[in-house]
Amino acid sequence: MIMEPEKAVEFVQAQTTLRPTLGLVLGSAFGDVAEQVKVDASIPFGETPGFNVPTVDGHSGKIIVGCLAGTPVLVLAGRPHYYEGHSMGEVGFPVRMMETFGIRDLLLTNAAGGIRADLRPGDFMRINDHINLMGANPLRGPARSGIERFVDMTRCYDSDLGGALEWAAEEEGIPLKNGVYLAVSGPSYETPAEIEAFARLGADAVGMSTVPEAIVARQCGMRVAGLSCITNAAAGREGEELSHREVLARSSQSAKKAACLLTRFAMLAGG
Repeated sequence: MIMEPEKAVEFVQAQTTLRPTLGLVLGSAFGDVAEQVKVDASIPFGETPGFNVPTVDGHSGKIIVGCLAGTPVLVLAGRPHYYEGHSMGEVGFPVRMMETFGIRDLLLTNAAGGIRADLRPGDFMRINDHINLMGANPLRGPARSGIERFVDMTRCYDSDLGGALEWAAEEEGIPLKNGVYLAVSGPSYETPAEIEAFARLGADAVGMSTVPEAIVARQCGMRVAGLSCITNAAAGREGEELSHREVLARSSQSAKKAACLLTRFAMLAGG
């Protein structure tokens, strides 16, 4: 079934006069960014047509429209995940709503495990490409009228938006690394053997989100940037067991830097 975003857009637009063109999706480690927004409207996912309420700690589940560093933004504080049992259509729906709303530039953020040796907990990584090993694609299903089904992903992550991330990091004195993000379905963490295989495939970090949203955004013609906060070493890299509690703890430690980085990015991207 094709989900249409117009009702959600109508509901959100009725509560704000702002019409931003920059959108942010806040994953784990980036929730504090919402506190930096001068809020014009804050709408729970559960009240918005077509949206699912997150069941994951660290995802508050709100649509926030306001200004960040003077730039009008539409912020999703949280996201639906495939591992929660949602369909890929449901996972991609918030991005379709944002595009219908008028968002043209989109920054996707997440918490990720570091595969590459120099990616340590607390680091930030600009995503310059991805590998989809989720076992599904959000474009699967009936073709949408007037929209390309076979989407070119050669330049999924926009160089200009990525450059704004680089500039923002430099301005804030925050080291920013670059790499390839690999997405799995979750919710179990990966085995050391899987991580070794992912490294051989060229992956630098691993997580359970972002890629479906990037694919949908590209189908919608949006410019996309991606940013990971490395919250742990991937399985087998340091011999320690992984837990969501550890991810949340590392996320909390990185929250202030994440807020500074995205606030500066909004200033640059909106300029």
